[in-house]
Amino acid sequence: MSRLKNALPLILLVAITGCAPEQPTAANVPPDSAPKAAPAASAVRPGKDAKNATYMIDGEPATLVDGVEEKTIVPGSASKQVTRYTEHAFEMDLNDDGQKDQVVLLTQDSGGSGTFYYAAAALKTPQGYQGTNAVFIGDRITVQDFKADPERPSQFWISYGERQPGEPTADDPMNMASKEFRWDGALLVEVSAAGGTK
Repeated sequence: MSRLKNALPLILLVAITGCAPEQPTAANVPPDSAPKAAPAASAVRPGKDAKNATYMIDGEPATLVDGVEEKTIVPGSASKQVTRYTEHAFEMDLNDDGQKDQVVLLTQDSGGSGTFYYAAAALKTPQGYQGTNAVFIGDRITVQDFKADPERPSQFWISYGERQPGEPTADDPMNMASKEFRWDGALLVEVSAAGGTK
């Protein structure tokens, strides 16, 4: 009887432990419910001019040095993603602060047959030129005109010829199109687009 008395607390402890709910461990937490680390905020420093600024293209930063950035696509691969500042650029006060900002046309090439064109700007600040997000225009286009809108001081536009998939770049593009952009206080946005056929 005394043995049973002495063993009773041990029996109760085992019974309680066995009935306790299973505690989550690293092995049994579903991947979707595991806490995710917040992405680190990237401190983007302004550049000395538009050729040396950082732009956001499809959510990824592209930092130009003398107008070019080369980024390895796959570690260990020779393939590179090349972002370039083009000769299509001009100055205007895009954000109405009395400073001359630089509006630019960028291209991005990942080694395939496509060359993707983007409109962007570098806003003049006391620290230097702060690159904006880049807005996609088209693939393998031929730029006709790229300039400030004389009727809307804070907007600019591009007119260009666009090619169909598979259409050689050596041929004149058959379709003509245009797009207009403005700075909305936080982002560069497209405000209108038009297309047609020559």
